[in-house]
Amino acid sequence: MASLRRRPIYRNPGARSWRAPPTTTSPELVSAFHRKLPDYSPTRLISLPKVAKEIGVKAVYLKYEGWRLGLSSFKILGASWGTFRALASKFNLPLDSDLTTLKKALVGAPTTLFTATDGNHGLAVARMGSILETQVHIFVPSSMNPTTIQTIKDEGALVTQINGSYDLAVQVAFETAKDKGILIQDTAFPGYEEIPSWITDGYRTMLREIDEELDKQTPDWIIAPVGVGSFAQAVVAHYKELDANSSKVLTVEPDTAACLYKSLMKGKPVVVETTPTIMAGLDCGTVSSIAWPLHKAGVDASLTVSDYEVHVANEYLKSEQISTGPCGASPLAALRRCKGSAEALELDESSIIVLLCTEGNRPYEVPKDVSFDDAQSLAQTLVQIDSSIPAGGGTEAHRGGPGVVEIARYVTAWLEHRDIETQWLETLPGRPSVVGIVRGTGNGKSLMLNGHLDTATLASDGGDPSRGQIKNGRLYGRGAADAKGGVAASLVALARAKQDRLDGDIIFTGVAGLGIGTEHLLQAGWRADGAIVSSPTQASLGIAHKGFAWFEVTIHGRASPGFQFDTGIDAISRAGYFLVVLDKYSKRLIEEGLKYSLLGLGSVHASIVKGGEDLSSYPATCSIQLERRTVLDEPPDRLKADVDELLKTSTQDSPALSYESKTTLSRPTFEIAPDHPFVSLVADQIKQTTGKEAKMSAEAFWTDASLLAEKDIAVVMYGPIGETPSPQAPKEGWVDLQSLTMVAETLIGISQAFCGEQCRMRQ
Repeated sequence: MASLRRRPIYRNPGARSWRAPPTTTSPELVSAFHRKLPDYSPTRLISLPKVAKEIGVKAVYLKYEGWRLGLSSFKILGASWGTFRALASKFNLPLDSDLTTLKKALVGAPTTLFTATDGNHGLAVARMGSILETQVHIFVPSSMNPTTIQTIKDEGALVTQINGSYDLAVQVAFETAKDKGILIQDTAFPGYEEIPSWITDGYRTMLREIDEELDKQTPDWIIAPVGVGSFAQAVVAHYKELDANSSKVLTVEPDTAACLYKSLMKGKPVVVETTPTIMAGLDCGTVSSIAWPLHKAGVDASLTVSDYEVHVANEYLKSEQISTGPCGASPLAALRRCKGSAEALELDESSIIVLLCTEGNRPYEVPKDVSFDDAQSLAQTLVQIDSSIPAGGGTEAHRGGPGVVEIARYVTAWLEHRDIETQWLETLPGRPSVVGIVRGTGNGKSLMLNGHLDTATLASDGGDPSRGQIKNGRLYGRGAADAKGGVAASLVALARAKQDRLDGDIIFTGVAGLGIGTEHLLQAGWRADGAIVSSPTQASLGIAHKGFAWFEVTIHGRASPGFQFDTGIDAISRAGYFLVVLDKYSKRLIEEGLKYSLLGLGSVHASIVKGGEDLSSYPATCSIQLERRTVLDEPPDRLKADVDELLKTSTQDSPALSYESKTTLSRPTFEIAPDHPFVSLVADQIKQTTGKEAKMSAEAFWTDASLLAEKDIAVVMYGPIGETPSPQAPKEGWVDLQSLTMVAETLIGISQAFCGEQCRMRQ
């Protein structure tokens, strides 16, 4: 299968002749201030000859900011000058004042410094608070590493973690700082632009140090990481101010937080929804308002990189005894990303490149690679991610498993790496769905590829069922067949559609299971003309499946110590009357039930029985959770009426039986006609791929197909050959890799046939 294209590099040829407006702040004044700070000295400019040889250029230098004024980041340059300017303005002090003068002013008028941070900026503001002996209050996003939070607290700052993103933390800090202190924030927005401009001026000390060390050598490219864009603003302003034909600027962002890149592509500022990245300081969704005009005019090129690419770059730098963090390694990852585009960027053996390494070593979780384009490797990665939920699932919290969030983030990163439009939908906290959309050119039908991302609980498994081992042509692991293999095939088909430029839209929906995610998607208005649910149909074409309903029955007794037999009523024993009636009803369904269409017989069973607190007491209640599998389109209230009738029957043998019942979840059956046009189209594509007639099947398990069908979407089930956990099957499950590849190829063919393939005519 051809390699699926990743996000392209943005180029702006007009940036070469553009000149930045001159700064209004004296560079000498800023540098003189920094020299007064404790432990000031220029940071190292390190030559990387091996990297230069790898890329094919004259020289690559790395400006190492892993130790700046006692901190492991350059941020103190901007935070210190911005704080000084803000306080000097408040106290009407001259700009050549020293820190002692400023501290005396603060004694007479104590002032709290506020900010929001993903890490390094907040630490820098906290350090300034420590130096000036003034209070600092910092707001951080929910995803921040606990070690980083503790480091900031160790500087004496008050830290408040909010339930949201960095952008939300900025809003909270801004509102809190009103009338309570001064906001020292390294991003600008309408109504707050002066202090960020001072912070940007502070960053330029680093760039002047580079000029002095390189002497008369002029870099061809400066590669700068971007979060909100303030640091890159300083880079653009510095290198574009005097000689418009000298150094060019390349910016780098995480795939999943590309606010500048997407703004440059649109030609206007756009706000993006980010997902967490190991490049925490770059996890920003909004470009600074004062940085945007300079970026639009002066950035020569822009690209994004994956967390895994940055991790690899970070490991290389460590092997060269350069201790960096992910943000600091991102420029090297960006340079390596350009290796295949050297001609477009005009890189040759005379080129000199400077990488701005903005931070030192810090802990992070090793990310997974998102470069896999084939369904087999992608499925293996998905299986290695534990996305288990509790037995019983439903909408309860994730007892016994982490749930969907981590795998949803991976899928989002995989999509963003390929520049596929992505949306995150989290109606129910902890149960997100990921939507990936490849827009058609117009006038074509839309196709939805649907699959659930979670798996059943791992609680009863021995070993590590998420391991993703490959043996004898099979991928083993929890969820390999149900439904991560099918999800991988769907993602590959989606990415291929981006290359094929179809007329209609292809929509991937990676959802939380048991219909929860698909329900939320449908409630949000997502629709398609056709849909394929990636259930493990053993490579057959699924056109029907059973429904189910869950009930909880509570049998009441009377609590009492075990020795008071005359007052206690045993709820568990009383429940036995109901279980006997339920067992007889179950046998009747099997022995006397009418076979309906392809779906066979209905069934009922008791799944979970709970009661009692200790051995020496009478249990007050006994709860029984039931599952009823249905073959007819029976309304939930009618099914519950059957349960209530069984309870009523139980009272014939136990007149004092006290009970109640409720429906906890209900899902309908599904069936589509074998001669439906969409079924025929899918069957034809299966035959074209496999050379065999499609086998049609009805499945005993339930899928989201029924929910899609209720919205008049033509839908079928189709997935690879495999085995899912059961008492008779290996608990880790497996998927056949050859069938997985065939499923991916078939989905590509279905997409082209249903949505209108115009790619060959346009090439």
